[in-house]
Amino acid sequence: MLIGFAGLGRMGLPMASHLAWAGHTVLGYDPVLVEAPEDITLVASMAELARAPLTISMLPDGATTRTFVEEGLAGAAPQHLHVVMGTVGPAVVRELAATAMVDLIDAPVSGSVSMAQAGTITTMVGSSPEQYERVLPVLHAMTAAQFHSGPVGAGSAAKLAVNAVLAALSQGVAEGLLLAEAGGLDLTSFYGVLRGSAAGAPYVGYKEEAFLSPDTAGVAAPVSLIRKDLGLALDLARTSGLTLPASEAAFAVLDYATANGLGQEDMAQVLTALRLRNGSRGA
Repeated sequence: MLIGFAGLGRMGLPMASHLAWAGHTVLGYDPVLVEAPEDITLVASMAELARAPLTISMLPDGATTRTFVEEGLAGAAPQHLHVVMGTVGPAVVRELAATAMVDLIDAPVSGSVSMAQAGTITTMVGSSPEQYERVLPVLHAMTAAQFHSGPVGAGSAAKLAVNAVLAALSQGVAEGLLLAEAGGLDLTSFYGVLRGSAAGAPYVGYKEEAFLSPDTAGVAAPVSLIRKDLGLALDLARTSGLTLPASEAAFAVLDYATANGLGQEDMAQVLTALRLRNGSRGA
């Protein structure tokens, strides 16, 4: 299938590559990228993607996604299907689905850059059952698990709920490490206790290096991205009349981390942010 892919960033590029490896012909557009793997054909404008029967956007926010859908897909055929895979929030997705000249669904993903490279990310899909069946073979090429979460917008709501849990988990691990440190424990030894305890969720295991050796672990998901997603989650909560104390506390720490130059560091750097707030820079 000919597929147009908008947004070839740290997550989008490996996702597009998996489509090509699965045998699809991929047209890619990104205003920053000047060179792509040879199995992806870069085009000069986002409008050129509209000649494909299906397009995917992996864009950073609602504004750029809206521009792509309203301007880039203006010349698309009536049966064109667009899949919003960036995290932009359910309100934007539902509005675009109601006003766009093309069919539009959402399928945001959960997972890190390394998981996108390995094809092991998860996607949560908001669509009709018929649209889901149409897009499922394409999603199979990029993701290891697919969940039909409900009608359009449901995928985005599921993604925000997942990231609210991740943000709370990240802060919980950081606070646990600080308490262990205050009690005189060796943090490497304590992390083994944490992994083996009732709190030992999979996230706790695979983020060990990020928490204990941030200088060598690399960046899986930056503070700025999680802050953006958690902000969207809190927006959804407020419009629904909800108060989420843990999410509000986690957002305040992410906000503090960003203000102190940690925005592009891994989300595990909330530990550093909490140390700074407590007047300490490290163990």
